[in-house]
Amino acid sequence: MTGRRHTPRLRDVFRDASGGTDTDSNNNSSNNNEESNQPSQSSQYLSLPSSPTSFRRPRIMSRRPSNSEGVPDERTSLLGANRTSRIRIASAHGSPRVPHLSRNQSYADSVKSHRHHSRANSWGSRLIQALGDRQESYGGIADSKSSLYPDDRVWYDQFTSTDWVHDSIADAYRVKALRQRKDFWGRVYVLFDGAQGWILSALVGFIVAVLAYAVNVSEATVFDFKDGYCQKGWLINEKRCCPHGPCVDWRDWGEVLNGWPFGKDWTEWFVYIVMVIALAVASCLMTLTTKTVVPSAYRLTTLDENLAAENAAHMGDHDNDDGANISPRHSCVDGQGSSSAESAPMIYYSAAGSGVAEVRVILSGFVLHGFLGLKTLLIKSLGLILSVASGLSLGKEGPYVHIATCVGNIACRLFSKYDRNDAKRREVLSAAAAAGVAVAFGAPLGGVLFGLEEVAYFFPAKTLFRTFFCCITAALTLKFLNPYGTHKIVMFQVRYLVDWEYFEIGSFILVGVLGGAAGALFIKASRRWAKTFRRIPVIKSYPLLEVVLVAFVTGLIGYWNVFTKLPVAKLLYNLAAPCDDRDNNLEDLGLCPERAEDIPPVLRDLLTAFLIKGFLTIITFGIKVPAGIYVPSMVVGGLMGRTIGHVVQWWVMATREWPVWGTCSATSATCIQPGVYGLIAAGSTMCGVTRLSVTLAVILFELTGSLDYVLPFSLAILVAKWVADAIEPLSIYDLLTEMNSYPFLNNKHKPVFTSELADIVPRVRKERIIDISTSPVVPAMSLRTKLELLHRAGELDGGLPIVRHGILVGLIPAPDLEYALDNLQDEGSSLCLMASVPTIDDSDDGMPDPTDFTPYIDPAPVALDIRSPMDLVYECFVKLGLRYICILSDGKYAGMTHKKTFVKYMRELEEKEGHM
Repeated sequence: MTGRRHTPRLRDVFRDASGGTDTDSNNNSSNNNEESNQPSQSSQYLSLPSSPTSFRRPRIMSRRPSNSEGVPDERTSLLGANRTSRIRIASAHGSPRVPHLSRNQSYADSVKSHRHHSRANSWGSRLIQALGDRQESYGGIADSKSSLYPDDRVWYDQFTSTDWVHDSIADAYRVKALRQRKDFWGRVYVLFDGAQGWILSALVGFIVAVLAYAVNVSEATVFDFKDGYCQKGWLINEKRCCPHGPCVDWRDWGEVLNGWPFGKDWTEWFVYIVMVIALAVASCLMTLTTKTVVPSAYRLTTLDENLAAENAAHMGDHDNDDGANISPRHSCVDGQGSSSAESAPMIYYSAAGSGVAEVRVILSGFVLHGFLGLKTLLIKSLGLILSVASGLSLGKEGPYVHIATCVGNIACRLFSKYDRNDAKRREVLSAAAAAGVAVAFGAPLGGVLFGLEEVAYFFPAKTLFRTFFCCITAALTLKFLNPYGTHKIVMFQVRYLVDWEYFEIGSFILVGVLGGAAGALFIKASRRWAKTFRRIPVIKSYPLLEVVLVAFVTGLIGYWNVFTKLPVAKLLYNLAAPCDDRDNNLEDLGLCPERAEDIPPVLRDLLTAFLIKGFLTIITFGIKVPAGIYVPSMVVGGLMGRTIGHVVQWWVMATREWPVWGTCSATSATCIQPGVYGLIAAGSTMCGVTRLSVTLAVILFELTGSLDYVLPFSLAILVAKWVADAIEPLSIYDLLTEMNSYPFLNNKHKPVFTSELADIVPRVRKERIIDISTSPVVPAMSLRTKLELLHRAGELDGGLPIVRHGILVGLIPAPDLEYALDNLQDEGSSLCLMASVPTIDDSDDGMPDPTDFTPYIDPAPVALDIRSPMDLVYECFVKLGLRYICILSDGKYAGMTHKKTFVKYMRELEEKEGHM
């Protein structure tokens, strides 16, 4: 974008710190990184967050100068030193200033900015821009909002929270302005505005299904390359090359190389290991290109799923009087441009892991740049193909949620209604995340429930219906594409023709207990592994080394076991499917014993595979490749459940004469179906890891297509959740959120409060308020100093209350204040109007006065009494989505608490409850 301007204050600070000079911002506008401030950093570094003016269009204001300034020319300063002349008290002979500006906060969009014309680009140009990877959009959710001024402002900076009330009011003003048109085209625009949500839902569902089809087909082909290739075509996998079993068209590598150099079997094993490592390394290298370095002053830790992040010691500490903290916009760098040891930058990889934890945090209103952009979408999709095809113990179902959310974020750029409103955008993102689950499991109903139960923070009825529409669109598209060659949309479909017996209820409950315990122990083991092995300096510094080691161990011990060598989805199908000779999709794994003496060898193989797969899943989770945990956890549980099923089967076959079995033991192999136990245990273990309940029951129902087993599924999942909560209170995503210190306010778990609002209110400091008791005019330098104090406390999204004689009369948000200050050309001598007074402006050009800050002020901020219970504070933050709450004591201003402060208080309270 041309015409970018950097704040002179920031440029001077970094020029002095680095000992260098600034370069023109246009030289690096392609990647939106301020590399001129840190000349030695790579292009992967995320620059210090640009001010909202970094993306606004240049504005040319023409104001009539006063007579004392002489005759103006094209070089005459628009804002002279005598800025006080621009604010006059109206006299009896003066006329009021025109035009009149609304004193509503900046979210109150101007009616004239929407009436009979639109500043937005055409839909075609928006389509082109939507595919561009600009920072304000690649960064995820933060985008400019409409205002009274003809500028594009970036309201949500990195690591800030969405103001839901702000965006709700902004959309209300937009709709009101749109409906004021009564002509034909005005009515057409209203209809089109209402249809935009449905258009986006259909478009997102279609694109997500196409991407899922491409990933499924590609990874199946690449996966088989580790064993050989098809002579009929390199792009044909083994199943399609030989649909009826072994054939001459498929050639193993041992056969191709004629056993050179280690013999046929050992050569195939060697090639297998080399291919596993090569594919994993390729995926890791692609993932590492999404490396983002964030200044440490953000008070947040590593933002990926390595679980080795240090806890942020001072997250949300807003009452630090020493002022020693570094402003997020002033990172301390040495002469070489590198960060000092005391303020090491934080690193995250947006394409690593599953991304579900980050999607959940983003949908809660937390802005996380880089996770939902086009670059992340492409790299994660390609990297996911390679990582799954490598044979590592990971799945693609979790990353589908992240990929689908990226699609939803990019699609939102097509319509300014969603592109310029963060809260509206999250409605589309919720539907997109649900569509990811719908195409992952072929379960549209499960996808809707997943969005409602796991990721969505605000889920009104309108969003629920659009989410359902998006999931159905994705499922229909996947049905026509037929990625599995079975004309089914499910990952695998099993049908149990024999109903369950009542004496099996005890076995189902036992499976639920063991599955929930296995899931909870997996969380504990992953945390222990991350805090020991991943804390080794060389492993932490070189994530590629860890990927190589994990890939080598996977190929070394996973090759020789017939279960662990299979793809996780195919293995899960074989563990859950009933024994049927007519099923061509079943592998010859020996899982269908017909006599009691045939069962012990099967148990031995299953237990061995269970230990191997469990260990590999623990060490694989968190490496720097796109990886999901859903299906791997289900496979581990399936191996355990299938083992229990065969034990019950052996018990019935060994004691056929017991009357409790009834007619179950009449047949040769009994009525016990070990596949049922495998699928129930798979769902129970996944429940223990993710704590999904209703969603999992519905997904299992959609996989089987049988209502007969809904009750066993539901019973086992209920027991699994109870057991998992007792062993480990946190799900895997709660654990990631806590260890990464995301300011995520959990709306599903409300602690027991025993205190009042006064317990978390810091003392009132004059640096944190704007006092207009003596004059409504405040020096701009004083406002800049107060703004810097907010930044040093980590409140990029904070605000400054405006007080007159101790009474709260308004509040100006920090992003608005920074934008207003950056608009001043002579900040050192400017005086800013912070309250509405009758004035006369000496300009008749119709442009607003830059020193008038009243349009940015919220005249009615939400305020509570200092004696309010914490339950009320919790409801305000959760239900209203507020960033901050002002506190009053006997009607006078007594302080302000930020959402991050409240989150920190809740975590401390939960820790105390955990130790009791």
